[in-house]
Amino acid sequence: MTSDVSRQDETLPTFSEQVADQLGGVRGMIESGIPVIAFVLVNIVWALKPALIVAVAVALAIAAFRLSRRQSVRHAMNGLYGIGIGALLAWRTGSAKDFYLPGILLSLAYAVAMIGSVAARRPLVGWIWSIVADKGGTRWRDDAPLRRIFGWLTLLWAATYLAKVLVNSWVYFADALTDDQKASILGIMRIALGFPPYLLLLALTAWAVRRHLRVQDRAQVPALPA
Repeated sequence: MTSDVSRQDETLPTFSEQVADQLGGVRGMIESGIPVIAFVLVNIVWALKPALIVAVAVALAIAAFRLSRRQSVRHAMNGLYGIGIGALLAWRTGSAKDFYLPGILLSLAYAVAMIGSVAARRPLVGWIWSIVADKGGTRWRDDAPLRRIFGWLTLLWAATYLAKVLVNSWVYFADALTDDQKASILGIMRIALGFPPYLLLLALTAWAVRRHLRVQDRAQVPALPA
C-alpha cells in the first residue's frame, strides 16, 4: 500500500513543476510579457502606431528566434496572440486605450465561465488541473472534498478576474482622463495585475490540491500493528 501511494505521488508533478509548466518558467513569462511592455513604453514616449508596430515586431522576433533554434514557440505566440486583436482594434480606432479592451472582455468571460462551472458543480479549475497535472483523470469529480476545494479555488480565480475587470473598466470609461492617460494607466495595470496575481493563484491552487491529496493518501495507509 505504501509503495502504491509513493508511486501515485511520483506521477504528480511537483509544486514547482506545475507552476513552471503554466508560466513556461522565467523565460516563458518574459517572452509572453515583452511585447506588451514594449507597447506600453513606446506608446508613452512616442505614439500609438509606432508602439503597435514595435510590439508586433518584438513578438514575431521572439517567435522567429525560437524557431531558428528549433524550440517551442508556445509562449512567444502567447505574447503575439495577446497583443494581436488589441493591436488591430487600436489601429482601426486610433485610440491607444482600445488596445486593452479585448483583455478586459476576456477577463470578464473567464470570470463568468468559472462562476457558471461552479454552479454546474464542475468547477473549471478542477477540469484544468486534471489535464495539466493528473493526465486527464476524473478523480477530482468523484472525490467530494476535492471537488469542494476546486469549487472555492474557482470562485477565487473568478473574483480575481472580476476585480481586474472592474478596475480596468473604471479607468477605460473615466471621464476625467484623456485617452493617452487612460492608455498609460491601463498599460501599467496590465503589467502589475498580470503575472503577480496569476503566479499567486497558481501557487495557492497547487498547494491546496497537493495538501488534500497527501492527507488523503496518509489516511489510506493502514496503521502498523502494535
